[in-house]
Amino acid sequence: MSEVVIVGGGSAGLWCAAGVVRNRRAAGVPDSDIRVTLIDAGDDIVIRPRLYEANPDRMRVALDRVLGPIGVRRIAATVTAIGTDAHTVTAIGRDGGALEIGYDRLVLAAGSRVVRPALPGAEHLFDVDQLPGAAALDAHLHRLPAAEDVPGRYTAVVIGAGFTGLEVATELTERLRKIAGADAPVRVVLVERSDAAGSALGEGPRPQIEEALSRLGIEVHAGVSVAEVRPDGVLLDDGTEIPTATAIWTAGMLASPLTAHIPGGRDQIGRLVVDEFFRVVGVPGVYAAGDTAAAEAEPGHTVMQSCQHAVPQGKFAGHNVAADLLGRPLVPFAPNPYVTCLDLGPAGAVVTLGWDRVVQKTGASAKQLKQNINAVWIYPPVDDAEALLEQADHSTTWSLDEVSA
Repeated sequence: MSEVVIVGGGSAGLWCAAGVVRNRRAAGVPDSDIRVTLIDAGDDIVIRPRLYEANPDRMRVALDRVLGPIGVRRIAATVTAIGTDAHTVTAIGRDGGALEIGYDRLVLAAGSRVVRPALPGAEHLFDVDQLPGAAALDAHLHRLPAAEDVPGRYTAVVIGAGFTGLEVATELTERLRKIAGADAPVRVVLVERSDAAGSALGEGPRPQIEEALSRLGIEVHAGVSVAEVRPDGVLLDDGTEIPTATAIWTAGMLASPLTAHIPGGRDQIGRLVVDEFFRVVGVPGVYAAGDTAAAEAEPGHTVMQSCQHAVPQGKFAGHNVAADLLGRPLVPFAPNPYVTCLDLGPAGAVVTLGWDRVVQKTGASAKQLKQNINAVWIYPPVDDAEALLEQADHSTTWSLDEVSA
């Protein structure tokens, strides 16, 4: 029996497991010949692209309802070490016991994490990077009406005006208003150290972003950084003090620290250098996918740390792991053209196509597409082996027609 071990139960890991099973079955190989094991500390796949929304605790799907029907073994444990020479993964189970799992092929799909800043008072920051953090923010917001009525009670300061920061800030305008009431002094402030909100998204969607921020009354402090976070406010490095009970950090991501256990090359955010088949360069038997992989999406462009790229990476990696074990041809990565769909809260959304981000949709039509993505497309089928394996085909991609129509 060959053992495939996948570390990580996010989008890349889940679709990798399904991709292995699909290719194994397509080859007519018995399940017992290639066993697939997925290791993750949690029981659910968390729908991370939705954690900026209200009620984040609902943004998850039980892994056993997805992978159980196709026979993937799941181990609920925290991986602590990877031995690429011995082909072993070491983990701690929920009972505190040590586990050692051997592998013939390993896929590291352990995701990414937000970079917490070394700021005075950083312990007062919220984030929406993982489910516990997003749930903590949601609970905090709902406690505000019972808090002391002081300046900044209903002010939220969002630090970082990139993709996540913009989605958090624009969503908060309506979210805070529902909690605070119609007459409360709700205020949302974006702090960005570059010269403009959304500067990393390019010039294409800039007018739509600026119009949305203006329409929603979101204040932007650009060209400044946070100097200190306090329980009752934020101090900027230009001396501005903003009273607030809610400071949210959204700036900077790094690949999982488990990449340090793989003796391969890494990019500036810690992702492992992989070839077009998702094999970690120079490390036999080891693959990486999702936010841990610095894969080439198109000539001159590396994949983004996003669900849009994680899902197809998982499918291709899973197909290739099975092909590798079966002695069949591997398939090079070929994702859809790059698309961004930025939620702008009550102001709609903006959809762009390509790395130069040419605007395709705005307003209500873009918002509808974003809702389709968030509520339908990024969810895996549950309790349905046939539907899951059909979607696990690496050549199955969503149509660009809805983007440009």
